[in-house]
Amino acid sequence: MADDTSLILMLVMPFVGSLIAAFLPSNARNAEAWLAGCISLAGLALAISCYPHVAAGGAIHSEIQWLPSLGLNISLRMDGFAWLFAMLISGIGFLVVLYARYYMSPEDPVPRFFSFFLAFMGAMLGVVISGNLILLVVFWELTSIFSFLLIGYWHHNASARDGARMALTVTVSGGLGLLAGVLILGHIVGSYDLDRVLASGDAIRSHELYLPALVLILFGALTKSAQFPFHFWLPNAMAAPTPVSAYLHSATMVKAGVFLMARLWPVLAGSYEWFWIVGFAGMMSLLLGAYFAIFQQDIKGLLAYSTISHLGLITLLLSLGSPLGAVAAIFHMMNHATFKASLFMAAGIIDHESGTRDIRRLSGLFRFMPITATLAMVASAAMAGVPLLNGFLSKEMFFAEAIQTHEVSILDTAAPYVAVVASAFAVTYSIRFIHGVFFGPAPTDLPHEPHEPPFLMRFPIQLLVLACLIVGIVPGLTIGPFLHSAVTSVLGPQTPEYSLAVWHGFTVPMIMSVIALAGGTLLYLLLKDYLARCEEGPPILRRLKGQRIFERIMVTLSWRWARTLESRLGTRKLQPQLRLLVVIAFCAAAWPLYSQGFHPGELVWRGIDLVFAGIWLIGILCAIGAAYQAKFHRLAALILLGGAGLVTCMTFVWLSAPDLAVTQLLVEIVTTVLILLGLRWLPKRFHMDFTEPTTVGARLRRFRDLAMAISAGMGMTLIAYAVMTRTPPETIADFFLERSYLEGGGRNVVNVILVDFRAFDTFGEITVLGIVALTVFALLRRFRPAPDSIELPEQQRIQRAFDEERPDRQHGDTLNDYLFVPSVIMQWLFPVIIVLAAYLFIRGHDLPGGGFAAGVAMAAAFILQYMAAGTTWVEDRLRVLPVNWIGLGLLIAACVGAGAWIFGYPFLTSHSRYIDIPLVGEVPAATAALFDLGVFSLVVGATVLMLIALAHQSIRRLRASKIAAAADEEIA
Repeated sequence: MADDTSLILMLVMPFVGSLIAAFLPSNARNAEAWLAGCISLAGLALAISCYPHVAAGGAIHSEIQWLPSLGLNISLRMDGFAWLFAMLISGIGFLVVLYARYYMSPEDPVPRFFSFFLAFMGAMLGVVISGNLILLVVFWELTSIFSFLLIGYWHHNASARDGARMALTVTVSGGLGLLAGVLILGHIVGSYDLDRVLASGDAIRSHELYLPALVLILFGALTKSAQFPFHFWLPNAMAAPTPVSAYLHSATMVKAGVFLMARLWPVLAGSYEWFWIVGFAGMMSLLLGAYFAIFQQDIKGLLAYSTISHLGLITLLLSLGSPLGAVAAIFHMMNHATFKASLFMAAGIIDHESGTRDIRRLSGLFRFMPITATLAMVASAAMAGVPLLNGFLSKEMFFAEAIQTHEVSILDTAAPYVAVVASAFAVTYSIRFIHGVFFGPAPTDLPHEPHEPPFLMRFPIQLLVLACLIVGIVPGLTIGPFLHSAVTSVLGPQTPEYSLAVWHGFTVPMIMSVIALAGGTLLYLLLKDYLARCEEGPPILRRLKGQRIFERIMVTLSWRWARTLESRLGTRKLQPQLRLLVVIAFCAAAWPLYSQGFHPGELVWRGIDLVFAGIWLIGILCAIGAAYQAKFHRLAALILLGGAGLVTCMTFVWLSAPDLAVTQLLVEIVTTVLILLGLRWLPKRFHMDFTEPTTVGARLRRFRDLAMAISAGMGMTLIAYAVMTRTPPETIADFFLERSYLEGGGRNVVNVILVDFRAFDTFGEITVLGIVALTVFALLRRFRPAPDSIELPEQQRIQRAFDEERPDRQHGDTLNDYLFVPSVIMQWLFPVIIVLAAYLFIRGHDLPGGGFAAGVAMAAAFILQYMAAGTTWVEDRLRVLPVNWIGLGLLIAACVGAGAWIFGYPFLTSHSRYIDIPLVGEVPAATAALFDLGVFSLVVGATVLMLIALAHQSIRRLRASKIAAAADEEIA
């Protein structure tokens, strides 16, 4: 298998697995675990197959063309650093899947868990192997979304909902900042390709936009890695299931921020601004995280704050601008992932088997679960930096860098002291976890009797702890080659000489380690009794809680400021909103004309056609009549509004725009029906005497609205007239006229533009249309009227009264038969309109028509059946299923676009030819016609869905009102 194919499969498999897992039955816990486990193992195998290439110092590239003219392609890139993270994501992902199989309860919606889990895995893999910065940001935001779903998995729990909302708010805000920073970076370099960006370090650091780009990118990185001052979201995310914490908050999501800083280290590091921003955030996170961890009573809370501290250690190392610091940072990323994932899983076992994570209630568990306790103690020792474990090696490298002089400043001077104090704190909270949970008297009054978990639930911890031991004892033989390939891919020629030897003699870093171990042990002995009875949180900074600050900020933004803006700028009336929209549109159109020096005097008068003027006069009178009749009779206003629409349609015909005319006519029909169904929702108008004199203020408002309408209308008229009466030497129309048939295979230029030249825009528009339809339907479902309140016997009595009042009725007629007339004719029109829709679709590539017009025509056919026969009859016999039409349309359009990739062309590249069909002749067979089929399907589904939503409301209410009126007459 080609290496580039390996990258594509590695990225695609988790998302495909996520879709499959979502549709598995809820009681198939084994099936979902097998699916997720196989996908994780397959990703791990693909990553292993790529190692020989990246170990040689190369990078594997794979590119799928998307928008090559803008430099935006689906570009995948794997070097040694990306390979290392791909191994962590897939390998630890497999272990967490195995662990989750036994942790998750069969009563939980397990398919949803594994679906979200696999989707997050795919998004995280996308972050590390993206070769394009824009693509990296897309996957970056996907990790925020799927982590939100995973953290809030137990959505019945208020703390889970709050933690998920907080994590999403912080990380997505950072993602927006990252997007802005990446756009600036691409502007500086002239490309978003990662290779070109990494090769432009000097140009980036010397550019005047370096500081804005740096601040925005670091905002995204620090929020994702929960670094000061954005650290508060991580402890609140501990309401997630423990497998989520073991995966997201040790090896993947929180590592994304430090991964990005290390990835862009060659181009962003080394400046004074980088040193201070990154260094201060890292130092504060290192110190505060370790200090807060000491006083946590929840095991996962302790591990969460320790994660903040260790990520701060990595961030501080990256801030130094030293190649050796970058080496130590990358090494500690690997070590932290192993011991922290095992600790989270151990915490989950303790909670699962005893029923609590409160350290004050737990003690003496070693005698009940000795194997789990031993594993947890080894992992905790690695976290504390005890010799012969992997955490000791990277922490000693940290000490060695902390004592070096990098930038003459108070920050650099304080680094060695902060390093020792924070390491001592790490020893303290590690000993507290070990002693408080596993030693002491036997626990009493626990929800469950503690015992060892099943072997396979404990096996992932055993494997990770074994890695901590082997790497700590023989690092050069085990982790050395992998670390070297990762470091060289980041630092390149700057890669320094470094040693992974366990013993370097009695050096200053060794003395610092001894001080930290001794000081941390002594600190625990001094605080042991206090910690056993203290409240949650540290005694000094207890009131300084990030969650409280976040909630106050959210209240200020979403309640006070938003309410103030809404009260001053918002309104529930439609007129002010339309007025603001018209003013903004007018200014947006007038400003470029004014700036270019255009004025009406440049227009050339070409005369006027009396017939055309007469048609427009009719349209103007219809529009004025609609505005006037809206005061008295809405139905009459709707009819006159339709007349103005028909005049617009005739205008398109007059100006040789048949495609627009067909579309306008069909849209006018459907829109009229839509508004007609919606009229019954509007409040009734009370009788008003409009002959009475109005106030001066009311007259001024009317004149203001009239002036705005005339200005906007005349402005649009002048622009249109100027465009149609000028013949510049070269226009964009010439481009499409020349290439429509040659490159698009169609003579209908308008349709070829929509489904070929500008197909990407059309794809986005139909996606928005589908979203709008689903939103309208979801909103209207909330207001769907209840079934008829009159019970069946009462309806039968009303029907008898109706029969007596209509002695001349035909046999079998009912009350509902007289609600819509003539229903039979509308039912007969159904096959006729279907044939018309098919005709419009088939001819659309060469003649006026197309998928949009055909879809609107088909939707009109369905809505006529609803009006003629009622919702029950139609849905029992036709089974329209508009949501399926929407999904099928999007699927067809996407598959047609992706099909071009098979032949090595960009997304939505079309191919055209004509085929000769006997008795029919030549028929266009362009792939754009298949894309147009997707447009047709989605337009049918979206339009019918919105019309059905209104029809359900209006028809039911109409019937209810008729039956109620008949009941009132019978009672009278």
